[in-house]
Amino acid sequence: MTSAPRGILLVDKPGGITSHDVVARARRALQTRKIGHAGTLDPMATGLLVLGVGPATRLLTYIVGLDKTYEATIRLGVATDSDDADGVETARADAVAVAAVTDDAISDGVAALSGPISQVPSRVSAIKVGGRRAYDLARAGEHVELAARTVTISRFEVTGIRRQDDMIDLDVVVDCSSGTYIRALARDLGAALGVGGHLTALRRTRIGPFVVDGAVGEIAPDTELRSDAAVAASVLGAFPVTADEARDLRHGKRLPGAAARMVTANPAAIDPDGRLVGIVERRGDDVKSIMNMAEEPL
Repeated sequence: MTSAPRGILLVDKPGGITSHDVVARARRALQTRKIGHAGTLDPMATGLLVLGVGPATRLLTYIVGLDKTYEATIRLGVATDSDDADGVETARADAVAVAAVTDDAISDGVAALSGPISQVPSRVSAIKVGGRRAYDLARAGEHVELAARTVTISRFEVTGIRRQDDMIDLDVVVDCSSGTYIRALARDLGAALGVGGHLTALRRTRIGPFVVDGAVGEIAPDTELRSDAAVAASVLGAFPVTADEARDLRHGKRLPGAAARMVTANPAAIDPDGRLVGIVERRGDDVKSIMNMAEEPL
């Protein structure tokens, strides 16, 4: 009897479909319902989507908060209600105003949106307001007011500038903390420059240690999954344990005096056969599991 699939799958999401569509395709291909994803991509966006399959879905909570890298195109001169090209145009600057936006002004605007910043998410987003998604409220014509949040933009680099009569397209690369809206960066940069702005292209190329190179575009029944042990170790660090220690952790027992062996705060306990036991934490001088994985057959 074939065992149920388990592991992590890196997918290169195409444009025009939702992240949930990708999950649905994976469920059909791998013939299992237990699949989730870490970090939603808008339908317009392409690039890296991390799927957890089977028991490995429990690891997604440790992946979703990792920092990310995006490649994007920002169009200055036009604003939309969704802050991206899928929205309705709400304002357009005249050609004179757009022509007055110098390269130095763009550089200054980008610099002001770098480092720790306060960002109001796009009103057409998946954030819940009173139990409903903001994008559902916005599409129903209801007023949506989202609270600002602090995010960190560790790199906001302009790699190309293309000027037209009444608009400017900027190609950018952004390294950012989880929860950053690149659409909001486009909106705020355009607003700061006085001409409006929105996103016309977005591609996620990295989540933590995972990169889009090597991610699959099509999911087939025989698509190979990354082991949950290898993924957990790459994200959280490894904590090798003996067979006896693995058994104790699975039974909820502490490992006395084992905290001295920990090199990260919440490492992945890996048994001698390379299987993921669970995620552990320090309790004084001891180590205790905070999340156990279902035991994987050898």
